[in-house]
Amino acid sequence: MSVPGTESAGAAERAADAAAAAPGTAVPGDDPRLPWQGKPRAADILCWLGIVLSGLSYWALLPLRVSLIGTHPVVAELLNGSIEAIISAAAFARTGHGTLAVVLLAAIPGLMKFDLLYWWAGRLWGERFIMALPGSKRAAKHMARVQRTGRKLTWPAVVASSFLPIPRAIIFVIAGWAGMRLVVFLILDLIGVLLWAGLLAGLGYALGHHAVVAAMTISRYSWWFTIGIVALTVVSVVRSQRRLKAAPPAPADPADQNGG
Repeated sequence: MSVPGTESAGAAERAADAAAAAPGTAVPGDDPRLPWQGKPRAADILCWLGIVLSGLSYWALLPLRVSLIGTHPVVAELLNGSIEAIISAAAFARTGHGTLAVVLLAAIPGLMKFDLLYWWAGRLWGERFIMALPGSKRAAKHMARVQRTGRKLTWPAVVASSFLPIPRAIIFVIAGWAGMRLVVFLILDLIGVLLWAGLLAGLGYALGHHAVVAAMTISRYSWWFTIGIVALTVVSVVRSQRRLKAAPPAPADPADQNGG
């Protein structure tokens, strides 16, 4: 993981990789499908494995995500920090099963558990990884602005990440790429998580018994809801792949043509 004492060494190593990848040269073992260039370092492998495992955990916990919200919503919060789990836990607190303080505390690990990995990915791989993430096209047009404004943009973006129509992972990768320190990132992320969880908890507390009944109904038919979520996800992925294949190829860079 990048820390202040090793940032210069990491920057020097990335600079060497970039120099090796200059036009007209090829980096041995470079794979455009991977976020690093050339031979992976230990940090590259560890971060990449962590991100892969975070994706696998989503599918592994999906049945529990649905079944627990009507029986043990606080446990569901700890596992995945989902919107429905926080609302359900606060609704249960309204009916005398738990407290709002526990609801907010349980939401922190559930919402933040993988955020550090994406900040680290931004430090390690930067823009190359940003452009490989789903939804990155929305963020691409703001990359130059991020470089110009720095913390004036990245700090509020991390705090508001849960409220923005951009995947949170992209914002965290950008924060790491822009040079945000780890301590600052964790503090801002915590503030944003508490604001988001507080909003959802307030909604669940206001709904009270009605939300509890809805959560228990969902849990009763959890497997059907799980199958529906998986089916919708598969359809979305298939449509995205078809759009990518149908998209026209990007026009060649005139500078490259003149140089060739």
